[in-house]
Amino acid sequence: MGKITQIYNKVLRQKAKEVPVKDIKSKRIAGIIKKMSATLAEKTAGAALAAPQIGESLRIFIVDGEIFSPEFSINKFAEDKEAKKTGKAPVVFINPVIKKISKKQQIVDEGCLSVENVFGRLKRAEKLTIEALDESGKKFTRGASGFLAQVIQHEMDHLDGILFIDKATALQRVK
Repeated sequence: MGKITQIYNKVLRQKAKEVPVKDIKSKRIAGIIKKMSATLAEKTAGAALAAPQIGESLRIFIVDGEIFSPEFSINKFAEDKEAKKTGKAPVVFINPVIKKISKKQQIVDEGCLSVENVFGRLKRAEKLTIEALDESGKKFTRGASGFLAQVIQHEMDHLDGILFIDKATALQRVK
């Protein structure tokens, strides 16, 4: 079972290091991505995971593959613990860079696997365009809106040593 790094761990407050392109196909990076994927699959509440959340200060994050399904519904995802068992592989983002971000924002509810049982509200851009490398080192660009844009911004914050609680209001502890 993969352990999620918790709020008190200093790795979560560091700006993560870029992965050298020559290392992307290495056993070490493949192992980190595999560990991230297995850890995320175990967490029914998690939509994505950044490398610092497993103790690795690297600019890598993954997003649950279910979120990319045309039939994806945030409500179903949040309520259906079986949704994680579809077998859809997570999408890997290595050395991601947000290329465009909308000025229009949405107020969203957010939590984090590294800040257990705490939720808050914050503003996130409604849309963005991100560029990254996949696990084979191939560059890709994709747009995102709504929940996916929120998830990407949350994970990008992790790579910059920022936690959602740094920006959130109306923080609540839940059991």
